[in-house]
Amino acid sequence: MPSPQSHIFHPTSLREYDIRGIVGQTLDDKDAYAIGRSFGTLLGRTGGKCVAVGYDGRLSSPILEEALVRGLNDSGIDALRIGMGPTPMLYYAEASLDHVDGGIEITGSHNPPDYNGFKMVFQGRPFFGADIQRLGHMAAAGDWDSPAPGSASSYDIMDDYVERLLHGLPDCGFRIGWDAGNGAAGPVIERLVKKMPGEHHLLFVDVDGQFPNHHPDPTDEATLDDLKRLVAEKKLDFGVAFDGDGDRIGAIDSMGRVIWGDQLLQIYAEHLLSDMPGATIIADVKASQALYDRIAELGGKPLMWKTGHSLIKSKMKETGSPLAGEMSGHVFFKHDYYGFDDAIYAALRLIRASADLGKSVTQMRSEMPEMINTPEMRFQVDESRKFAVIDEVLARLSAEGADVNDTDGARVNTDDGWWLLRASNTQDVLVARAEASSEAGLERLMAQIDAQLAASGLERGETVGH
Repeated sequence: MPSPQSHIFHPTSLREYDIRGIVGQTLDDKDAYAIGRSFGTLLGRTGGKCVAVGYDGRLSSPILEEALVRGLNDSGIDALRIGMGPTPMLYYAEASLDHVDGGIEITGSHNPPDYNGFKMVFQGRPFFGADIQRLGHMAAAGDWDSPAPGSASSYDIMDDYVERLLHGLPDCGFRIGWDAGNGAAGPVIERLVKKMPGEHHLLFVDVDGQFPNHHPDPTDEATLDDLKRLVAEKKLDFGVAFDGDGDRIGAIDSMGRVIWGDQLLQIYAEHLLSDMPGATIIADVKASQALYDRIAELGGKPLMWKTGHSLIKSKMKETGSPLAGEMSGHVFFKHDYYGFDDAIYAALRLIRASADLGKSVTQMRSEMPEMINTPEMRFQVDESRKFAVIDEVLARLSAEGADVNDTDGARVNTDDGWWLLRASNTQDVLVARAEASSEAGLERLMAQIDAQLAASGLERGETVGH
């Protein structure tokens, strides 16, 4: 039995990269308090004293924030409340304020309105995986310290953050569309564009936790329809869109073509490598082969790594990489910045790249090879089977002598292109993707995925969402 001073989290809420759940069902203010108690205890035992706390625009966020702060204070930790804003603003507070030893953002990211959760930074490093499980074990055991209570104070950091975003921005007059999707990035974008040269057209910058206009997930092309209309009507140079907490970017060019995460990374890589020749640039295992080839062609060192923003950030620290990105729109700049994923900063780096390289965003998108690829396909598999299936696939491919990269699942290269099958770290799904230079080649790759699934007693069947 748990002690009176203890807490059991819902088993689905403690995930690989964050804590997340459905408010009132798998997540509530008691969870928030327990997170504050466990995180605060852990920080206090390593000499930490202060945690920056921020929250997104979801209706449940203020209640969870209040409980989290109470939990931190009861563990002897001071809370610096920076208020409502995007996750990268919280990361900025943690990275730039000397007296802050950790950070927690209350956010449901790109999930539906009834979700919420917590993203954490611990003494300058990502807090994920075993760290999150440890919070759960500490809460269940009531392993919480209760020294003299900490204090809570407020600090308005948004103007400082906006000024930092503007560093290095060239004085050039692009015409840009910005779609905040009623997410937490809206107020920052409003302040930012007032200080920028050029012409800026804003969509849905008012924060609304119900997301009345469209779901804030720029990896879903349907959510970019409003931005495409705006860019077409106003004849803008390009448009950018953001997820619910502002750490993932979407973009379209002046012709309304989506510039996916790995294509944005091609643009950023060309710009960065002109300044840092030979640098290592990291992308996740779902990225196009065209990206890896382009980085090598530009003289950089491409490095394929596991999907997941915390995993990518850790690999950047290990390798000293100045730039990394994921298909999901997380982009990480250590070059001239802090190394965390900040979609608003990524939008400004797109402006810088275009200005410095002397090429429009549309031209750079047009210069990329047209690959034929699938979207990310997700399909249900029993939690107990998902990793086992990948092991079975890898064993069969090894026996066949296939050209396989097993960094994160199975990524198989063939004469037609490549296909990927991996287990999601956060859901009971397998993720598949394939890319070829022809439709016939893509069909052959999909047939190989189907054959591997069938050999493990599964069918591709219906795909499921995020």
